[in-house]
Parts: sequence; structure tokens; C-alpha cells
Amino acid sequence: MNLDAAVAAAAAIAGVCTGVIAMLAFRWSERDQARPTRSSLHTDAVLPPGVDTVLSVLRSSAVVLDEADAVVKASSAAYALGLVRGGKLAVEPMLQMARDTRRDGEIRQVELDLPRRGTGRGDALAVSARVAPLGSRLVLLLVEDLTEARRIEAVRRDFVANVSHELKTPVGALSLLSEAVMDASDDPEAVTRFAGRMQIEATRLTNLVQELIDLSRVQYDDPLEDSEPVRVDELVAEAVDRCRQSAASKQITMATGGTAELHVWGNRGQLAAALGNLVENAVNYSPARTRVGIAARRVAAPGGDLIEIAVTDQGIGISEKDRERVFERFYRVDPARSRATGGTGLGLSIVKHVAASHGGEVTVWSAEGQGSTFTLRLPEAGAARDRERPRPGDSPDEPVGETFAGEHLPLPGVRP
Repeated sequence: MNLDAAVAAAAAIAGVCTGVIAMLAFRWSERDQARPTRSSLHTDAVLPPGVDTVLSVLRSSAVVLDEADAVVKASSAAYALGLVRGGKLAVEPMLQMARDTRRDGEIRQVELDLPRRGTGRGDALAVSARVAPLGSRLVLLLVEDLTEARRIEAVRRDFVANVSHELKTPVGALSLLSEAVMDASDDPEAVTRFAGRMQIEATRLTNLVQELIDLSRVQYDDPLEDSEPVRVDELVAEAVDRCRQSAASKQITMATGGTAELHVWGNRGQLAAALGNLVENAVNYSPARTRVGIAARRVAAPGGDLIEIAVTDQGIGISEKDRERVFERFYRVDPARSRATGGTGLGLSIVKHVAASHGGEVTVWSAEGQGSTFTLRLPEAGAARDRERPRPGDSPDEPVGETFAGEHLPLPGVRP
């Protein structure tokens, strides 16, 4: 009996000890899980309340660093810019700024030029970095991409410089020619010659001022305010008529074709000016006794059908490096030829802005010595399209339009 009681007491003591040990182990496990670790520092739980939400709506790239310089939080834009790699801030100047701010609590800001990753291009990525303390242990880094802003500022600066130069040239010429006329007042032949030159410079100055006005208008006016369905064949006929005299003087054949009865929606005046500029450029840069073709067709696109108007010439062509800049203001592929033809360097820039403001685009295909094809793509006027029946030429397998002498024009953007 005493032996049984002793066994029972020993079993009870063992059970109590086991329970105590289990309870201590459970408490120790809870305390160990609550202790912050290196991995837990990288979760959203260490961010102050509301910070994660604020960072998600910022336009700037955001990176939050802990006391060990590890990335706690980074926006997708920060990864896209290459600021964060492998859980670390990859830009050493920014990392040093973060360490200095963590040490003294001061807000710092600096502008940096960073190399572009994976593009193979030599141009730099301009950014503005601002570092500020976030609580007692974290540091917040905000990075804003200034590349596009700097590019626009450079374009504006170049535009002002180019406008000043372009206006100064004819104005200076008029001033010198007027002095020459005064000095040659007793020589009727010289007066006639100088007066002719003055007329040329005055015309150039008038054209430049008018194109500056046109460029300003297409940049800031809303073409939809005065929009209407515009027949493409009427735009083509107007552009051809505008350049008929200059083409005839060089014995250049103006060939039109493509799908008939196409309509685009927009400002008639702006669209006519844009297409007229393309045709005028084609004539000016084509050798004598060549051909300039204008063809239009409808093409399917995910957002709705587009109307393509292609202007093809057999001129000198454009090199690859120049093709990237031909739509810039005042940029000339051949400055000497442009001045000889009275070009201002604004025509293609106007075309680009007109196309963009109408929801379209303008592209160029060219090869040196083989000519160029400028293609203007614009959304089709839906109401006009719905009223039309399918016409010959709408199928890509059918010939599109005919030129003079019965030859077929190539499809827009397709070289023979």
C-alpha cells in the first residue's frame, strides 16, 4: 500500500514538472517570436502607421532604409530606375547621404546623373534625391526623375536661341540691303537687284513668323473645338495644288492614289497645313524629273481604324542619325539646301504636333539615295466610316490607287 502511494506521488510530481517545463518552453517561444529579427525588419510591420499608404501614392521613387542600410520598403519605380538591387541601395552617393542623415538627423537633397542600366546608351539619368529621417531608426529616400524635364528645358532653350538666330538672319539682311539701296540710288540696275533680294528676305521673314504662329497655335489650341469630318482626298488635292507650281518648275510628277472617300476627324486647317508641309518638303528635296506620290488607305488598329496618308519622294534621303531629329524645331538635314529653298526648319515640327493633337502620329522611312516616305496616321471619322460601303482597294491584296501613266502607287510605308 505504501509502495503504491509512493509511485502515485512520484508520478504526480513528474506530471507537474513536465507541465511547468512545457509552459516555460511556450513562454520562451512566444518571447522569441516577438523579438525583432533581421528578416522582420524587412517587412511592412516596422514602418510607422500610414507610411506605406503614403509611399504607394507618391510620384517619386521611394526607398526606406533601416539602421543596417537594408531596404525595408521600395516602390516599383525605385526598382525600375535601378536604385535597389539585391535588397540594398545600389547608388553609393545616396547611401552615403542616408548614413549622414541617420547620424545627424538633417534633411539632405542633391541632384545626380546616373548611368542608364541595360540600354547601351551613353546618356545619363538625371535625378533629384532627398533624404529625411523617418522615426528613430529609419531613413526615407525620395528620388525624382528629372531626365524628361531637363530634355524639355534644353529644347526650350535651343528653341529660343534658334528663333533669335533665324529672325536675326533675314532682319540683318534687310538692313544691309536697305543700306546698299541707299548707296546705289543713282544706279537703277543695282537698286532693282537689291530690291529683289529684299523681297526674298522679306518673304522668308514672313514665312518664319507665320510658321512660328502656326506652331504655337497647334501646340496650345484644342483641335477638337473646331473639329469636323474631313475628306482625305480633299486634303490631298489641296496639298498638291499648293505645290503644283514649284513641282512644275522642276518637272516633278505629282501622283495621287489610294482608297477613295476616306474621312478623318479634326481641324481642317491644321490637317491641310500638316499634309501640305509633307508634300512641300517632298518637292523641295526631290531632284528634277522625279516623282512625288501621295497615297491614302485605311488600316485596322486595336483602338479603331486609322487612315494612313503616305508621301513618297525619290530625293536625297535621310541618314539614320538625322531621322531621329527631323521632327525637332529648326533642325535641318541639309542647312544649305533648306536656305536655298526658303525652308524654316519648322514644317515637320508642325506636322508632328498636329498629328499628336489629333490622336495620331507621323513616322518616316528613308535611306540615303533612295528617297523618303513620311506617313501620317490619323483616327478615322467613325460616323463617316459607318456610312461607307466597302470599296475596291480596301483589301491589302488589291492594288491601291493609280498614278499618272497608269502605274500603281506603293502602299504607305512600303518601298518598291
